Amino acid sequence: MSTQQPTPTPTSTATVKQGRGIVKMVLSGDAIIVRGQPKGGPPPEKQINLSNIVAPRMGRRANMNVPDSVDTNDEPFAWHSRENLRKKCIGKEIYFSIDYAPNNDRCYGTVYLGTDANGENLNLMQIKDGMAEVRKVNVRADNTEHASLLEAEDQAKASGIGKWVEPRPDDAVRNISWTIDNGRNFVDSYRGEPIPVVIEHVRDGCTMRASLPTHHQITFILSGIKTPMIKRDPDDPKKEIADPYAAEAKFFVESRLLQRDVKIILEGVSNQNILLATVLHPNGNITEILLREGFARCVDWSIASYSQGAEKLRAMEKQAKERKSRIWKDYVAKVQETITGEREFTGKVIQVVNADAIAVKTANGDVRTIHLASVRPPRFDDVVHTKGKDAPPEAPKGKSRPLYDVPYMFEAREFMRKKLIGKKVTVTIDYIKPSSAATDTLGAFPERTCATVRSGGINIAEALVSKGLVKVVRHRQDDDARSSRYDDLLAAEQRAVKTCKGVNSKKEPPIHRVADVSGDVAKAKQFLPFLQRAGKSEAVVEYVFGGSRLKLFLPKETCLITFLLAGIDCPRGARNGAQGVMEADAYSDEALALTKENCMHREVSVEVETIDRAGNFIGWLFVEGVNMSQLLLENGLSKIHFTAERSNFYRSLQAAEEKAKTQKINIWSGYVEPVAQVKTEEPTERKTNYRSVYVTEVTPQLHLFCQFSDAGSKLDTLMEKMRGCLIADPPLPGSHQPRRGEFCVARFTEDDMWYRARVEKVEKDKLHVHYIDFGNKEIIPSNRVASLPGEYNTGALLPQAHEYSLALVNPPEDPDSLADAFRALCGMVGNVQFKVNVEYKDGVDFVTLLNQDETLNVGKALIGDGFCTVAKRGEKRLQKMMSEFYAEQNNAKKQHLNLWRYGDISEDDASEFGYSKK
Repeated sequence: MSTQQPTPTPTSTATVKQGRGIVKMVLSGDAIIVRGQPKGGPPPEKQINLSNIVAPRMGRRANMNVPDSVDTNDEPFAWHSRENLRKKCIGKEIYFSIDYAPNNDRCYGTVYLGTDANGENLNLMQIKDGMAEVRKVNVRADNTEHASLLEAEDQAKASGIGKWVEPRPDDAVRNISWTIDNGRNFVDSYRGEPIPVVIEHVRDGCTMRASLPTHHQITFILSGIKTPMIKRDPDDPKKEIADPYAAEAKFFVESRLLQRDVKIILEGVSNQNILLATVLHPNGNITEILLREGFARCVDWSIASYSQGAEKLRAMEKQAKERKSRIWKDYVAKVQETITGEREFTGKVIQVVNADAIAVKTANGDVRTIHLASVRPPRFDDVVHTKGKDAPPEAPKGKSRPLYDVPYMFEAREFMRKKLIGKKVTVTIDYIKPSSAATDTLGAFPERTCATVRSGGINIAEALVSKGLVKVVRHRQDDDARSSRYDDLLAAEQRAVKTCKGVNSKKEPPIHRVADVSGDVAKAKQFLPFLQRAGKSEAVVEYVFGGSRLKLFLPKETCLITFLLAGIDCPRGARNGAQGVMEADAYSDEALALTKENCMHREVSVEVETIDRAGNFIGWLFVEGVNMSQLLLENGLSKIHFTAERSNFYRSLQAAEEKAKTQKINIWSGYVEPVAQVKTEEPTERKTNYRSVYVTEVTPQLHLFCQFSDAGSKLDTLMEKMRGCLIADPPLPGSHQPRRGEFCVARFTEDDMWYRARVEKVEKDKLHVHYIDFGNKEIIPSNRVASLPGEYNTGALLPQAHEYSLALVNPPEDPDSLADAFRALCGMVGNVQFKVNVEYKDGVDFVTLLNQDETLNVGKALIGDGFCTVAKRGEKRLQKMMSEFYAEQNNAKKQHLNLWRYGDISEDDASEFGYSKK
């Protein structure tokens, strides 16, 4: 703003000042604020009241900081007067002469439109238009300016214009609405249409107040962006604290929008009930201009409301960052994980890993796990509905099953399964999320490939979000590792919230009560007759454990079962066994891959035939009419099991196996057609290969656990080192939570020493453990076990307790007689060295047990003392030994020893005396 100081004359009583400026704001029909030209920052300002005229007073809103303050209404024609002056001079250059100045910021004077006093006199214009009246003051008779004002006033009165019109119109006084009761309904009432408004105040670069044609006074913030803020000092409310570039951003907006006629589009409401809007100016969109000039940054929470295309805002922010303009002057791009290989590829979905992750098989056969970028699965605390006021959502008690327990997790998985399984998708990799180490509250996460996945042109993540089945991740403001369609996801989530979809619903979330029958023999037996009568049942494959082992969900029965494919013998993967980890069979991975690709998460039909001892259901499984047992046989990934002979599918299975044999694929790659061989005579002499052992445990069923004598030193060395390690670094009691089948160390009750063991059963705070080096078992508290150190596991030394049964010895079935035989066997073996020879196998190794000088055959002694009977075998090589055993049995029978004390029990008396013919 420029001012001029003329040379005073002898007759002047006060210094007269003149100046030029630009009208920033019109306060009322007789007051304006002018500013100078900006020089290195916002320019100085001055309020000028038009001399010798009085315009109607504008209404004001009550000041909450002033006690007893109330809202005031306009005086008649106050708004018309203000608008008349605003439209004439806002944003234009004016010339003014100061008549009186109480202080440096406010003065009274005459204002001319233009650069000098030859321009239109705005004081006089307001009088002529009937928008003000002449102030009644004593003036000199030769004051021509005052006289011209009085003359213009008389003419306006005579013409009945402006405030002098009669009768007074209804709109002479505005009906001002200072507040809005329901912001959402107010926004929806305008249906996204542009509204002509006047910007009445600029709080900062993105917060403004506007006057609508209906005279609603609304405060709004610009959708999608945030400029540097000007805040009140919490210690001194009168003092303001400005962020860097806050004043510049405010002036940038004021100089273009303040009291200009613009249009706004109301687009939403913030959580603080503040309206979101976009301002449309004839010269451009202020939101986009602020971003382009580096005065603003994009904000995720409101960018979804922006109706003019959020991608424009992101692009302009990116340009400002690259130029390092204003607020971005210190910007340094965050280094992201480099994406190697193709950034975009197509493939077939073979598995839904989670509500936000899928497994995709590419054209070259690779299987890649892809996570949907910038979304996450639902959680308990995402659900809007609660049973009571402020009641936090609760996780169900017992074993955690997120798929069924977390609200809407199952619905999200089902949406993905039905839309994607077996379908071709296009994957565009957006970013690589690096691996993270475990913390106190979170587990470790591997590296994850995050991408946008499309199927049939549909963005799957956006579809999930729009249905309220997943939530959008809120990235840090400086984190550019996000979905390439992030703004579409935010907009979809906003729609889901508005329409109360999924986790945003106010209704009670769906509940899935699913019974897990897997491994529960009692429940499996209950379900079996029902499934057998049902014939074909519909199911969904939840998981594939191996080529012929699957977990199924039966929707109609709402239960989970473990299902084994009937009629085939399929290669098995690596697994835990009594002797430690068992290696995988050849082609087990190929069989697993084939079954997973064809079955995983697909809808199938099953026919249940029976169950096995572990409670697993056995039967036939069909995928789109294809028998999976037959498919595995055709691909040379299984063999026919003898049980298939009694099924209706035997011929088709046999044909499939013959086809694979002919093609010599997979397990049949080395197959050679059998040639007729001359039948050789079965050996008549038994082979002997005795090994020295110590009997460490005898079970009530007369099974023996033995240690080989030549391995004793190795076990002693291992035990000594293991116990020393546990003494040096004792485990925290109760810190280890073992699972069934897991190897561990357990503190034996009798001597309180540590031994290697295997967990056989978990019962609350009790564990059933089997000591793998000695064969004995016991039930102990869970705080008496610890994790088995890696250097002492079964890889370092296999379990040393080997289980045997006595060859040709048939234990009695009567509990009392069996107990007598058990006591007799314990008395025979003692703590001395024996020799064993394996005679035959039938589940376990059946052996001959002799003392070192071969004077005692333990099995023959049990039979000779009448505690057991002879078990008949057909092998020729065992006939001689069997004859000797029968001779001992006949001798016991004659002497009426133990089992034979009441006579011959081998015929009709068997059921009475605890013996049955084998």
